Amino acid sequence: MVKPLATVRPNEMSMWCRKRLGGMPDFCLREATSTSIVTEDYSMPTRNYLTIIALTLGLLAPVAYATNGYMSHGYGATSKGMAGAGSALPQDTLSIFNNPAGLVRLGRGYDAEMELFSPKREYKANNDFAPPPALSVPPGTEESENDYFLIPSFGISFPLDDRSTIGLALAGQGGMNTEYDTATFANFAAPPGSPLNPDGAFTASEPTGVDLAQMALGVTYARELGEIAGLGITRHSIGITPIVAVQRFKARGLQPFKALSVSPDNLTNNGYDYSYGAGIRIGWLGSMLNDQLNVGISYQSKLWMTDYDDYEGLFAGGGEFDIPAIFNFGLAFFVTPRLTIVADYKHIYYDDIDALSNTNDVNFGQIISDPDNRLGGDDGLGFGWEDIDVYSVGMQYQVNDKLSLRVGYSDADEPWKDVNTLFNILAPATVEKHASLGATYRIDRRSRISFAFTHAFKNTIQGTSQFTGPQTGYVRMSQNMLQIGYSRDIGI
Repeated sequence: MVKPLATVRPNEMSMWCRKRLGGMPDFCLREATSTSIVTEDYSMPTRNYLTIIALTLGLLAPVAYATNGYMSHGYGATSKGMAGAGSALPQDTLSIFNNPAGLVRLGRGYDAEMELFSPKREYKANNDFAPPPALSVPPGTEESENDYFLIPSFGISFPLDDRSTIGLALAGQGGMNTEYDTATFANFAAPPGSPLNPDGAFTASEPTGVDLAQMALGVTYARELGEIAGLGITRHSIGITPIVAVQRFKARGLQPFKALSVSPDNLTNNGYDYSYGAGIRIGWLGSMLNDQLNVGISYQSKLWMTDYDDYEGLFAGGGEFDIPAIFNFGLAFFVTPRLTIVADYKHIYYDDIDALSNTNDVNFGQIISDPDNRLGGDDGLGFGWEDIDVYSVGMQYQVNDKLSLRVGYSDADEPWKDVNTLFNILAPATVEKHASLGATYRIDRRSRISFAFTHAFKNTIQGTSQFTGPQTGYVRMSQNMLQIGYSRDIGI
């Protein structure tokens, strides 16, 4: 069954586009020259949606991220083609993770996407640690294995009426993966059979590394609120997205740190453990200056997660590892009917996550004298991460009614200070700058494909660790990301 929604005259096409899609999307031009009939199709079987969701859930198991810290730099190919900017320019259903208020400007449809993520991670430990018995990382340069990961995402939207829309989106929220073939922390333990390691329990195994993956499911309700004439706001909307999340984690090769843990048997080499939790994202989107400017604001609360029982001797607070809160502010300026410029600011609250923010720049005397300072303790050792700010700018150009092009650039803070460097061998989230290219091609009146390619430039953080004598060294990372998406509008 196909149900007419509206008859759109040429001079009304721009307003319809902005009302339904939040801007001038790739297929909607102000200078439309013929009358268009906008329809909504209710005929798509529900099982098709369910099949796509099931496939996405099945494929999401191997996700791994490390971009802005360990959080994704954007959601959806249209946003990632502009380096993650898009809080004020909703163009696909995955935008609810940027700003749920934009969902009401989308029609009925779905987006299915897949990203090929390729990080390059390495560290170097210098041969300059204090004389024995000081602890040290074996001198040399090591590269991490596992260079390619597939990361799927999916979203759907259902307009309820002219003012309200509900939707759902599923995506990888963030993650981190390292795997070094060597026993990185072998020198942190006494030789097997010695009085300090009689049964070899503290002997480091190979490989060394961690694997953290996070998946989030958001269910959104967005509502159009009309205009605020006194403020020059021609239309605005709000959105709310309850989020449920699951994350998994494993660590290997950390046996020497058992001596510094409140729960030595729950520190390393315990396979995958899972954590579950929830939070909420709220957002606002407004248009002003005669619809030439969109302003978007959103805030995602901390996602409160259950503890990792199998790693309660590693993470501070007995296995606590929540997902940090995020604040977004974005602008979208429609320079011409074909050219749109966007800018976003993002703040990620890593400092609120003790497992990440607690310093490791402490000596053994402090650790031994106070169990709270041990791994897994209330003030247990962490990675020394701090809050970061992320700035993104991008441009979208409508070539014709079939093709749109995008470009973007972003810059973020380093997540930790140099005194915590060598412990971050496990989590070398050093990248700061991203450059992106993207495009969307309309296949037909209902379907389009999009892609985004992002390069995170190589960045090196040099520093020390009190653990190692101190010993100097560096961690380094670069990334390439290619995302391809298929979108289907059921109503165009």
